[in-house]
Amino acid sequence: MREIRADDIATRHDWGRALPSLGIMGVDFEERVDYRRLHRYRLARAKQALEASELGALLVFDVNNIRYLTSTKIGEWERDKLARWALLTRTGEPILWDFGSAAVHHKLYSPWLAPENCRAGLIGLRGTVAPAFGLMKRHAEEIASLLREAGVGDMPVGIDIIEPPMMFELQRAGLKVLDGQQVMLEAREIKSQDEIALLNRAAAMVDGAYQMINEELKPGVRENDIVAKVNEFLYRHGSDDVEAVNAISGERCNPHPHNFTDRMIRPGDQAFFDILQSFMGYRTCYYRTFNVGRATPAQHDAYKKAREWLDGAMERIKPGASTAHICAAFPTSDKFGFPDELSAFGLQFAHGLGLALHERPIISRVVSLDHPTEIKEGMVFAIETYCPATDGYSGARIEEEVVVTDKGCKVISLFPAEELPIANRY
Repeated sequence: MREIRADDIATRHDWGRALPSLGIMGVDFEERVDYRRLHRYRLARAKQALEASELGALLVFDVNNIRYLTSTKIGEWERDKLARWALLTRTGEPILWDFGSAAVHHKLYSPWLAPENCRAGLIGLRGTVAPAFGLMKRHAEEIASLLREAGVGDMPVGIDIIEPPMMFELQRAGLKVLDGQQVMLEAREIKSQDEIALLNRAAAMVDGAYQMINEELKPGVRENDIVAKVNEFLYRHGSDDVEAVNAISGERCNPHPHNFTDRMIRPGDQAFFDILQSFMGYRTCYYRTFNVGRATPAQHDAYKKAREWLDGAMERIKPGASTAHICAAFPTSDKFGFPDELSAFGLQFAHGLGLALHERPIISRVVSLDHPTEIKEGMVFAIETYCPATDGYSGARIEEEVVVTDKGCKVISLFPAEELPIANRY
């Protein structure tokens, strides 16, 4: 039987039509996201990347990679525990070790995984289970045995993130350990039609959150009040993880602190927000700047410059373009008040979006000028700019999410941002 490859699964996008903004219900009268097609595509992409590498297998502890390979998830709780892992060999299907009864649940409700490949496992819970207890040694020997059975025991195994004692046990079991994260990122960089639909749906949810912010942003409201309302809005509309909501206003806008406080909004404040959340695992990173009631010339000028820098970079996005060519449209760090590019990293910037907040491509003057990479059709990324105002404390921050089409890019972050929005204008 011919092996199924990702190219067989992903149909070509009709870029001439608007991307679908789908409901979250399954229906019988129109095609929406096909989750089993999504699983087949992701697994095929990973197998292709694995075949093209020197690795015999991928052993993943990163929850985004686990979801990519197995289409399983047990909640935001898992993100920082290193409590689950999955193995994919060149010759087999994914094997998943999960937390206690979750493995039994998968046998009942995840029929795309072979029941015998859903196993309970426990290594260290970030050190709280001491290596001396022997669980790491037992699982390392189990993994080494599975690799030998798959005929790849003499090939390196690629790992993304891991507790150091577990890596040492794998080495003691006779395995050569190499970096597997680059192989997984290569697999994940081109999105299928289902992934793009999910990313578009996630962006549509943030469109709605910004409409709510536009209505709520008034004197007397605190930054954390906005954060609470956004969290409620997103979870009510199907978010599976509100990772963060940055809310920065007034004198906190410059320099950008990347957080929120209980500061009370005042008339004339410039305020910007970043909403990071996911729908079915697919994430957003989506800034918007507002002024409250009125805006000064300095605040308008900062917004205009940030928009010009953003538009100049977006005009360069197309298949075959290099990340160096795109980031050359960003201003140098000294043009917006920073001593060097590393200090300004993340302010004139683009990064891939998918199951993780930061995927390929990364576009920044810090890395892209010396290490350019190619932009490809089907990539999805967020591109963002920042400009401090000449008043010394205000600042404008704008970010768009884009899908790379056959000729250029489509913007999927649709809350209006061509001009500075004035919330509750006086």
